[in-house]
Amino acid sequence: MLAMSFRGPYRVRAEHKPDPVIVHPRDAIVRVTRSCICGSDLHLYHGLVPDTRVGMTFGHEFTGVVEEVGPGVENLKVGDHVLVPFNIFCGACYFCQRELYSNCHNTNPEATAVGAIYGYSHTAGGYDGGQAEFVRVPMADVGPTVIPSDLDGDDAVLLTDALPTGYQAAEMGDIQEGDTVVVFGAGPVGIFAAKSAWLMGAGRVIVVDHVEYRLEFVKNYAQCEIINFKEVGDMALHIKKMTDGLGADVCIDAVGCEASGSAAQTLTGRYMKLQAGAATVLHWAINSVRKAGTVSIVGVYGPTFNAVPIGNAINKGLTLRMNQASVKRHLPRLIEHIQAGRIDPKAIITHRVPLEEVSDAYHIFSSKLDNCIKTILVPPGARQVRASASATASGTLH
Repeated sequence: MLAMSFRGPYRVRAEHKPDPVIVHPRDAIVRVTRSCICGSDLHLYHGLVPDTRVGMTFGHEFTGVVEEVGPGVENLKVGDHVLVPFNIFCGACYFCQRELYSNCHNTNPEATAVGAIYGYSHTAGGYDGGQAEFVRVPMADVGPTVIPSDLDGDDAVLLTDALPTGYQAAEMGDIQEGDTVVVFGAGPVGIFAAKSAWLMGAGRVIVVDHVEYRLEFVKNYAQCEIINFKEVGDMALHIKKMTDGLGADVCIDAVGCEASGSAAQTLTGRYMKLQAGAATVLHWAINSVRKAGTVSIVGVYGPTFNAVPIGNAINKGLTLRMNQASVKRHLPRLIEHIQAGRIDPKAIITHRVPLEEVSDAYHIFSSKLDNCIKTILVPPGARQVRASASATASGTLH
């Protein structure tokens, strides 16, 4: 099969790899119809996630058609079109029983650090991901969800991570009616966090970034205020001036370890790797939120030390909430929002790239070229299926 292959920092390519096979009774083999490049994939691409091994296939956001199921899978059948949450979870452990699927204790040998994630280094279990023609899906009896017939495939693939993560970011903020919410980061997760904040009753939503086209996009998509941090001297002071001197009620970190905005944090966190990424946004969020406010963190950081102003958080009486999104828990509500027209996930897709051109796709997304917001990778087989379907619908076969 054709699959994306990691060759080292800033080096990926499409190459032929062996097709995946059933290795456990609860496995399924899925033929990928769509996969995405996530902002979190860039942390791998840039060499910032521990134990990312040469030859690994990335991709934790994908949909596909079930090609084969193991004897222990009863909830799926061959031919089902499914969306696959980025979490790999058993459905039975202490955490899964509490719907904390991202914290599953049975699917990752490094479970004390993180739950299992498709295509996200051996720190997250060493599973190959969905930027490929086929993928092995473990625990297929509990993870994948059959896509409703009235749900667009492009909406479905964004339900595997980006939308649920943005939604959970807002949920963890415990937003009360009328609250002022500041979202740091205008990537896909930040965009969805801003949109979700309104669904939860926010009275004011402000998004911070420094890339103008992303700020314009989120302003139009999420009907929010925007701040270019390059035009601001002191972020906390600026937010307080916008909020009657108090600070925001809720601050959301949707950026993580590659945040720009502080030369010292960039040097120590991204280049010297003396801490697990640049903690710039953690400082901004803790210092910009009001006393007794809430900071919600969904940006990805490594599982080691970060220089965080914890004393400020204590003295201000803040609530800090953070986690990887437990995708499956949010799906019923988010599907309802989409079907009701309250949110249009597919509207953030700006690029659709053949899997063969994955190297160019990563470069465009990483370098923020061509006004790129969200990229879909399409395997050769999926393109053929879509072309045939389109031709049949139009009465013409090429």
